[in-house]
Amino acid sequence: MALGLAAPASAAPVDTYSTELLHFSVRTGPDRATPCTIVGQLYRPAGLSPSRRAPAVLTTNGFGGSYTTQAPIARYLATQGYVVLAYSGLGFGGSACPITLDDPDVDGVAASQLIDYLGGRTGIAYTDAALRRPAPALDVVTHDDVDHSGRRRADDPRVGMVGGSYGGGIQFATAAVDPRLDTIVPQITWNDLSYSLAPNATSTFSGVSTRVSGSAKIVYAAGLFVDGVTNPGRAGYLSDPARITPCPNFTVTQCTTFAEGATVGQFSPAGVAHLRHASVSSYIDRIHIPVLLEQGQRDTLFDLNEAVATYQALRARGVPTSMIWQQWGHSGGPAPGEYDRAHPDRTTQYEVGRTLDWLDHHLKGLDVDTGPQFAYFRNWVPYTGIATPAYASDSYPVGTTSSFRLSAGQGLLDGAIVAAGAPARPGGATIRTPLLGGRTQTGPYDDAPDSGKPVRQDPGTYARWDTAPRTTPLDVVGIPTMRLRLRALGQPLVFAKIYDVAPDGSADLINGLVSPIRVADPTEPVTVTLSGLVHRFAVGHRLRVEIAGGDQSFRTGLQGQPVTILSGPDTSLTLPVTSG
Repeated sequence: MALGLAAPASAAPVDTYSTELLHFSVRTGPDRATPCTIVGQLYRPAGLSPSRRAPAVLTTNGFGGSYTTQAPIARYLATQGYVVLAYSGLGFGGSACPITLDDPDVDGVAASQLIDYLGGRTGIAYTDAALRRPAPALDVVTHDDVDHSGRRRADDPRVGMVGGSYGGGIQFATAAVDPRLDTIVPQITWNDLSYSLAPNATSTFSGVSTRVSGSAKIVYAAGLFVDGVTNPGRAGYLSDPARITPCPNFTVTQCTTFAEGATVGQFSPAGVAHLRHASVSSYIDRIHIPVLLEQGQRDTLFDLNEAVATYQALRARGVPTSMIWQQWGHSGGPAPGEYDRAHPDRTTQYEVGRTLDWLDHHLKGLDVDTGPQFAYFRNWVPYTGIATPAYASDSYPVGTTSSFRLSAGQGLLDGAIVAAGAPARPGGATIRTPLLGGRTQTGPYDDAPDSGKPVRQDPGTYARWDTAPRTTPLDVVGIPTMRLRLRALGQPLVFAKIYDVAPDGSADLINGLVSPIRVADPTEPVTVTLSGLVHRFAVGHRLRVEIAGGDQSFRTGLQGQPVTILSGPDTSLTLPVTSG
């Protein structure tokens, strides 16, 4: 980071700050030919001046939100001495133009012009929605001598970004197009949207990206589409009629891609290419600044595997990167003392403390510890107050690997998981997959796996293998893998799940995680990468692997057929473990 051009403000918290609603005129697209307007709220700590400056933080909403949803963290950052600009992303909360899924050529370019404003440029910000009253130049943000490409610029603010989900993806998109951005803290966001929305646990060629599209997440996709279409409201569509047709508030390509997932259950090569264009997996070589990744263990939209893919790709290039696996995500809330979105506090919440330490170090230049390279939350560790005691600190990956085999039983339900050195009985369990995307299961959907509703699978649609009851705890931390053999026609689609089975026989699908497996060639062994997890199998509990023909949260296959899952010495389950 380059030295600032003016004395920074004190690192001590401030009592007051001012706010101002602003409207921004930006031009987006690779050639900046498309005009868009953006609405945002500026938070300015008291006591700043051209000779007493402070670094800035840019933040925007998750999908369906607006600049107002960022108000709690923006207010808190202002009390911590940061100039904050919270804005509504394109297509949301009063900002114009269609949603483009955090495309760096569109959303990233738009955010870059907000950095222009933070750097002191005029002609971008206005105090009225009609864009007739220009806002004065902002002259209280710390400047850098050079940007991260080595270029000297007069409009280079010291600035970071924070935000979650859709507000996390935009941080990578902005960093890819603007070397003035100094650090980012993306929470619960994606690596490859084609995996996020239609994952395949096999045919992986890089990170989480696969050669064969998997199974579409119909619940999440429907929710995202509805949120996007309805967000502008009547007033938004009346003020910007071009957003109505041919695809309301989305691009035509996005409508086509959503339709593919809903009808055939997977994406075409064109749909995959479109989603990957808006994914950091495609432009990760353009990210050069420090990154603090925060990903949720209870997240069935963007799983831990996506954070790992980004983390490993960045660190392989020498980019300073740390990663936190917290309990909360899209599918469940935080544990006490982790993070309170409505009332963030660095002194009582582990993640807020880590985030502020990271920003203080990389933006204010303070000599503070930014924490371990990797930390993960253990829900079996008791504590009171801040969640720090429940977090283990290490480097990724942790622990060792433990290998098992699938051993056949007398029927579908009594297969066994045995140690790698124990005899594994060969055999096959035949299940059926539904015709035309039919349902084989009732229970909670993947966006709310902790609803308490029981899961019921139709007979004949699943096969299961259990370990013996544990005599010592087994702590699994990381990404499990399997090696399977199947017999089927075409490209069969099945779903892998890991359960914790209690002594009373009740089974808990861990964090609601399901891994679709669309097999390109069932005549060959299949390597399966399951969703990552952090879980303790307590004494007396069993680990269960289930392969099912369908799952109600996904668009299952169109061609129903029998699929035989083989057991024996040439099958395997590999677990990353820290104890047991």
